[in-house]
Amino acid sequence: MSVPKIFESEYRFCLILWENEPIKAKDLAAICKEKLDWSRTTTYTVIKRLSDRGVVVNENSVVRSLVTKDEVQLSELDEMFEKRFESSLPAFIAAFAKHQRLSESDIEEIRKIIERGDN
Repeated sequence: MSVPKIFESEYRFCLILWENEPIKAKDLAAICKEKLDWSRTTTYTVIKRLSDRGVVVNENSVVRSLVTKDEVQLSELDEMFEKRFESSLPAFIAAFAKHQRLSESDIEEIRKIIERGDN
């Protein structure tokens, strides 16, 4: 199953949900007011949009996710990898290393991952 696209503000909402689920919609709205400065209506609109896309479910006013944080992160990474780096691992690593200093331990850990063939 492919993970539906989750936009930035929706992702911030999902971070709150993942930490607190399952949670009553009214309690979730209160947390979103505190952490995101959203109105109750905005929270309910986002719940509805994500529910329509199969990201969350709202049953009897209790909200829970249908996708995990890991699934969303991997889906975003896959999309970026394909679109921006044309699925080229060397191009991805070169771009990353150009802007992020890799320590010897980082390089050694990457080498071990490659040798093990971790997926």
